[in-house]
Amino acid sequence: MSAPSPTPSTAERPRHPERHPARNHERRPPATGASLARSLRRNLTAHGFLLGAVVCFALFSWYPMVREFLLAFQRTENGESVWVGLDNFRTVFNDPAFWQAWANTLWYTALALVLGFLVPFLLAITINEFRHGKGYLRLLVYLPVMLPPVAAVLLFQYLYDPGYGLLNELLGLLHLPGQQWLQDADIAMLSLVVASTWMNMGGATLIYLAALQGIPGELYEAAELDGAGLLRKIWHVTIPQTRLVLSLMLLMQIIATMQVFVEPFLLTGGAGPEGSTTTVVYLIYQYAFNFNNYGAAAALGLLLLVLLAGFSAAYVKLSRSEEE
Repeated sequence: MSAPSPTPSTAERPRHPERHPARNHERRPPATGASLARSLRRNLTAHGFLLGAVVCFALFSWYPMVREFLLAFQRTENGESVWVGLDNFRTVFNDPAFWQAWANTLWYTALALVLGFLVPFLLAITINEFRHGKGYLRLLVYLPVMLPPVAAVLLFQYLYDPGYGLLNELLGLLHLPGQQWLQDADIAMLSLVVASTWMNMGGATLIYLAALQGIPGELYEAAELDGAGLLRKIWHVTIPQTRLVLSLMLLMQIIATMQVFVEPFLLTGGAGPEGSTTTVVYLIYQYAFNFNNYGAAAALGLLLLVLLAGFSAAYVKLSRSEEE
């Protein structure tokens, strides 16, 4: 009797993985031209806005920078540009007004850092201490920023007038001699800094206020429990908590003050008494529009650009080192 031939049981049969229909959809076909066209049509509005911004930056920011770099090494004669190499830089360095303009600009920047950087921060701390009326105080502080610069400068021309100016009138009430605010070479730059600080401190004050409101109140409560007074709380709590904002505003302050032009141009006619208010940007204006030397103006502008770029690079490097 022959033995039955062995047949594999159902359990012994090799199992093949089941094919799930859902897995067939995991591999999508590559995008075709039609799908790409549909994607472009969906994003047409966004691409249009992006293209407009790129065109504006290219025409009004990037092209002038490239053009200035080329003009710094050229001289325009009879409507034609001639390559002169470093002659424009030699012209700028040999001008006695060059060094005076840099000295005045650095002095203006130093004074502006003392007043324009410190006053808004202290004003923000003061407003932050109020429990009521912060909105009205913020509006009051920001009002000078909304004034056109020319209108604000005309206001300070009236205040600084040596004959009927308000400041000299107040000094007269105190039996003090009047001052030649814009005609005296010793105090003309300080007068410009005071005017500029009043005109521009509103924006910085609001930025500082936003930073102060982000500080946890528990830190101040812990400082009070340790017996810290107002100055110690500012030094040990407020300044460390707003260090990033303070450093950024310091950089922006340096960049803005080293490009000052409106205040000296409108208040003192640019040069001021004995050239005491001649700044680098005003000297660029003189080269370009008074002397018709666009090459020298571009060379001086390029030097200012390199200096400000150095400040920015130093700030970025210091910020990264602190984060690490």
